[in-house]
Amino acid sequence: MGENTVIDRGTIMFEVDSEKSQKIDEVMRNVHKALVEKGYNPVNQIVGYVMSGDPTYITSHREARNAIQKIERDELLEELVRRYLKSI
Repeated sequence: MGENTVIDRGTIMFEVDSEKSQKIDEVMRNVHKALVEKGYNPVNQIVGYVMSGDPTYITSHREARNAIQKIERDELLEELVRRYLKSI
């Protein structure tokens, strides 16, 4: 797990290490593929899962549900936001 560092005025800087980032990448590629294969909209399903924590938003096809549950939701969200911000 990444380390959290307290910086200016008590703000916590959250970091995910590169090994964790690679694991998240692998899991999300598999989850995406499984959702598409089963005919689901991956964005809607993943958002539903991240927001609610309900694993039934993710199909069990290709063991996607089990895999995504091994990632902490806060780490998944942090990685998704980091990648989005990196692209703009």
